[in-house]
Amino acid sequence: MHTTLHSPHQRLGHTTPAMSSHTRVALVTGSNKGIGLAIVRELCRQFSGDVVLTARDVVRGQAAVKQLEAEGLSPRFHQLDINDLQSIRVLRDFLCKEYGGLDVLVNNAAITPRTLRAANPTPFHTQAEMMMKTNFVGTRDVCTELLPLIRPKGRVVNVSSTEGVRALNECSPELQQKFKSETITEEELVGLMNKFVEDTKNGVHRKEGWSDSTYGVTKIGVSVLSRIYARKLSEQRAGDKILLNACCPGWVRTDMGDPKPPRAQRKEQRPPCTWPFCPQMQRGLTVSLFLTKKL
Repeated sequence: MHTTLHSPHQRLGHTTPAMSSHTRVALVTGSNKGIGLAIVRELCRQFSGDVVLTARDVVRGQAAVKQLEAEGLSPRFHQLDINDLQSIRVLRDFLCKEYGGLDVLVNNAAITPRTLRAANPTPFHTQAEMMMKTNFVGTRDVCTELLPLIRPKGRVVNVSSTEGVRALNECSPELQQKFKSETITEEELVGLMNKFVEDTKNGVHRKEGWSDSTYGVTKIGVSVLSRIYARKLSEQRAGDKILLNACCPGWVRTDMGDPKPPRAQRKEQRPPCTWPFCPQMQRGLTVSLFLTKKL
């Protein structure tokens, strides 16, 4: 897995006068279908500003925009492949030029073993590398480029997964301690994610204390990365009141998930498109949406 390390002292950005004089804007990655599309739909209905739908495939992204336009909504579209740093930077430059900043960022783009199986029976170590590249490295690259654009009182939501919680519980006590450390650094986390991929290639990941869930381990990375970034924001931009969270939506019926929810959740499912700008957080999509609320 190839990733670029950044200085532990790198600042997550600061506002400029231009960043307060533009239309508010929300952006959702991986939003041409599934949870991402549903989040865009509800943001279009309730968010006071522009909503940008992004997708790796331009044709599919534009089709999703047309679908929402047929519902009377007006999202904007911009191509984004989170595995391509240049694509991320083109999006960054677009946001700077058009809006002077960013108010809401929802990092939803991800792939799962089910996604990979749809194409071919991908070997386990290849699954690990591919999912780490998208789910962790891609999300990290988006944060590196876009967090400096977040305006005061902005909201950042990294969509994680309950599978990450399950995978963490399956890891060795030593690994759990490292991931739960309040002082873990971004560089240490990247090192752990790289080690997981290498251990799967060498066929020793279980011996080294890892879970068998490649997807789950990538989502451990997303959740811990979110904690690290939240800590940095509180240190570097305390007065800006930016809220950054990782959320685990639970099971939602999409083409990336299994056909049925886990037994424990079946009796508790709520409609996934209920707008959650409300006093309490609910299961599914509503958690992601609640966290985008401007306080």
